[in-house]
Amino acid sequence: MNMMAYNSSYDMMNSTASTLSLSSDYVYLYDDYEPCSTDTTITLGSNFLPVLFSLVFVVGLAGNSVVLLILIKHIRLKNMTDVCLLNLAISDLLFVLSLPFWAYYTSDHEIVSTALCKAIVGLYQIGFYSSVLFVTLMSIDRYLAIVHAVFAMRARTLCFGVVASIGIWTVAICGSIPAMAFNKVVAPESTTCQPEYPIGEEKIWKLIHNFEDNVLGLLIPLPIMMYCYVSILIVLLRSRNSKRHRAIKLIFMVVCVFVVFRLPYNVVVFMKSLQEFGIGDKCENAKRIELALQLTETVALIHCCVNPFIYAFVGEKFRKHMNHMFSRFSLCAYFCKQTSIHMKVSENETSNTPL
Repeated sequence: MNMMAYNSSYDMMNSTASTLSLSSDYVYLYDDYEPCSTDTTITLGSNFLPVLFSLVFVVGLAGNSVVLLILIKHIRLKNMTDVCLLNLAISDLLFVLSLPFWAYYTSDHEIVSTALCKAIVGLYQIGFYSSVLFVTLMSIDRYLAIVHAVFAMRARTLCFGVVASIGIWTVAICGSIPAMAFNKVVAPESTTCQPEYPIGEEKIWKLIHNFEDNVLGLLIPLPIMMYCYVSILIVLLRSRNSKRHRAIKLIFMVVCVFVVFRLPYNVVVFMKSLQEFGIGDKCENAKRIELALQLTETVALIHCCVNPFIYAFVGEKFRKHMNHMFSRFSLCAYFCKQTSIHMKVSENETSNTPL
C-alpha cells in the first residue's frame, strides 16, 4: 500500500491505513522541495493494527448492540435522553462496522472496488462526526434537566429529540460527502483506497477536511460541553442532595474521556494544517507530526467502545434491564444477582438522577 505524499490527514481511516505502507513515504517541503522520507514514523506495524481494529470492533459491537437491544425491547423511546442514547449507539455501530474492512486493508490486503472504498469511508466519517455531536446533544440534555428543570419539562420531549437527531445526521452526512466523493481505488497504478483530488485543488480540499474535523470534532462540541457541565457543577455544589458526589464524578469522567480520546487527534490535525501553509515544514517536524497522528488516531478509535459504559451502563435503569436480560444465562446468573442486591441498596439514591 502506498502512503499519500504530504496528506493532511484526509480522514482517520486513510492515514491510519497508510501507516502500513510497504514503500517509502515522502513529504515535499516548501523551502527546498526535496523529498523527506517519513517511513521511519511507521511504527504500528501490520500485525498490531489489525488486532486493534478487531478488538475495538468486537467490544464496540457488543456494547452498542446491548444498548440498542435494551432501548428497543425494554425501555422504548420515551424522552430526549432515550433518543440520544439510541442515536449515539447507532453512530458508534456505523463506526465499528467499518473496522473489519480496515483490519483487512491494513494487513497488507488490497481493496479492489471503488464502491466498497466509498462505502467504508462513508460509514467511518458519518459515525465519527455523528458520535461526537450526539455526545454534545446529551450534554445539552443533562444541562436542561438540572439547570433549567422547569423548562426541561417542555423541551426534553421525544419530538424535540427526534428533530435534533435528524439535524445531527444531516450535518454528519453532509460533512462526509467530500470524503465519499473523492476517495476511490486508484487503478491500475494501485489498489489502495485513497482520496484523488482535482488537479490544482489538492491543498484547498485537504484544508477543508481538516477544518471540518476541527469544527465538528472539537470547536463546536468542547465549548458546549464545558459550558453545560460547568453550569451543572455549580448547581450541584449548591445542592445538598446526597447523590451529588456521584453525579460530579460522572461529569468529570465524561469530560476527561472526551478530552483524552478526542482532543489529541484534533490538535495534531491542526498542526498538519499549519504545514500546508509552510509553518513548521521541516523534515524532522513532519516526521514527528506523522508519528503523533498515528498515535492519536489509534487512541481515538477506542472512544466508540467507551460510550456505552459512560452514557448507558452506569445508569440504574439500564443496569436493571441488562441484569434481567442476562440473568437467564447460567454463567451470568450469580453476578446479576449480586448486582441486583447492590442496586436495591442504592436505588433510592441514584435512580432518579438525570446524569
